[in-house]
Amino acid sequence: MALSEEALPTASPARTRALVWELLRPRRGLALAAFAVMVGATAFGLLPQPLLGHIVDLVAEGRPAAELTTPAVLLVLVAVLQGGATALGLTLISRLGETMLAALRERFVERALLLPQERVERAGSGDLTARVTGDVSRVAESVRNAMPELARSLLAIVLTLGALALLDWRFLVAALLAVPVQAHTARWYVRNAVPLYARQRVAAAGIQQRLLDTIGGAETVRAFRMEDEHTGRVAKASRAAIELTMRGVRLVVGFYSRLHIAEYIGLAAVLFAGFLLVRDGTASIGTATAAALYFHSLFGPINNALVLLDDAQSALAGLARLAGVATLPPEPEPEPEPEAGQEAAAGQGREVTVAGAGHAYEAGRPVLRGVDLVLRPGEQVALVGASGAGKSTLARIVAGVQRPSAGTVRLPAARPGAARAVVLVTQESHVFAGPLAEDLRLARPGADEEELRSALDLVGALEWADALPEGLDTVVGEAGHRLTAAQVQQLALARLVLADPEVAVLDEATAEAGSAGARALERAAARAARGRTALVVAHRLTQAATADRIVVMEDGQVMESGTHEELLALGGRYAALWEAWSDTRATAG
Repeated sequence: MALSEEALPTASPARTRALVWELLRPRRGLALAAFAVMVGATAFGLLPQPLLGHIVDLVAEGRPAAELTTPAVLLVLVAVLQGGATALGLTLISRLGETMLAALRERFVERALLLPQERVERAGSGDLTARVTGDVSRVAESVRNAMPELARSLLAIVLTLGALALLDWRFLVAALLAVPVQAHTARWYVRNAVPLYARQRVAAAGIQQRLLDTIGGAETVRAFRMEDEHTGRVAKASRAAIELTMRGVRLVVGFYSRLHIAEYIGLAAVLFAGFLLVRDGTASIGTATAAALYFHSLFGPINNALVLLDDAQSALAGLARLAGVATLPPEPEPEPEPEAGQEAAAGQGREVTVAGAGHAYEAGRPVLRGVDLVLRPGEQVALVGASGAGKSTLARIVAGVQRPSAGTVRLPAARPGAARAVVLVTQESHVFAGPLAEDLRLARPGADEEELRSALDLVGALEWADALPEGLDTVVGEAGHRLTAAQVQQLALARLVLADPEVAVLDEATAEAGSAGARALERAAARAARGRTALVVAHRLTQAATADRIVVMEDGQVMESGTHEELLALGGRYAALWEAWSDTRATAG
């Protein structure tokens, strides 16, 4: 099955090679060392065949048994040296592969985090999730297993063919009779496998997206009795993936069958050449034996190399999907306004200006329509309105998470020493696994303990932070100390304080607290936003009432704007919302 045209990109072969070279370039010394050691290990592995051939000649000539001692000892010594060199070479190759893989993962995560939210949403979270999980796992498995074995096999093939030529060039010619069949097999396999494995990865992403959609909206699916419809969609995607898998199985069976034919042709040719050369006295029985053993020893490396094409093609398909995201150019930041000192009027240039902003997640279904909004420096503006009015979309656009489909957004420059001009805090804040202090330092890496404690104190979190088993060094997050919903939001607000942005966007940042801790969290949010320009999507009207200005949205448009008192006196939408909310509170009381 094919994904939509909005799917995240897959890199071309040239772009994938360029990325691999970019990752390899800083590690050239390690790559050369691994190659040299593997060449030495493979060369040691070519010595047993002539030694065994020499033993055959000694026996055929009726030489004393004592003369067999030296070649037998040499065989043991060669085995030890080859084993040690191979272990060292594979270790170096594995280290090279793992460091490159780690760099690729970091590059992928860095680019993925910078993707505009709407681009990820259009592609579907299943696409990105499949790349992060399945594609990374497949490439990692190839790096740990297939790549070292493939390197060793290719070296063994090249050096063994060279050793055959040293015995007698006619042995090499006989062995090469198998090459046309093997080359045709490899070309046939690659031509069919590359598109097949690419389609398999896309199909896997499609299944994952179907499952995520069904599980994420399970309550809605059950409410509208759509279980059969969604199960049918998942089953259809699964059947398509199974069909692609069975095509892959049939491809591999045909691949192995052709390889066996090549082996029979090559071995028969080498044995026949040995027979002719021994009969003519050109070669000894031991030499012919060594040649046959050399060709027989090629079975393993050649088959491994060709079989590993299966893993390599699948890994390359995954690598191209990872490279498609990892090589994306960074999205340009919204152009900032000049600094205040560069403007004629004091404070000019520090405003947030939204002009004619419109946005639609789906064509023909706009969620914002021609929104004009100006946030003056240091002004606290609250967005209120019914669910679906466009408040969160407008907040995300101001924060730079979402790009408007129409219109412009002008932001001030970042404060001196701050990484970003705007910081967004939502109700779905995340606690990263690790010490609490390091979680806070994500916002300001160089912050000392006093700055961390000051930020926590400002948002009312220092008391519970000090009460943790190891204070700020307590491990939180997964497998660590679990924080309550209110504590998580306080942690997010403390990060906001540490980041010290010019503009703070709070998208229902106090909604997860529940009614018990709502007032305390609202006070914490107000303190965190103090001294900044703030746009607050208000979850409770008490939070909106304390703002400098309230903007009422409905159906993607700004309907009213003014202070709490002005809007109540106006008697419009906000006044109706306030009255309804007040009646609800009175009834609950």
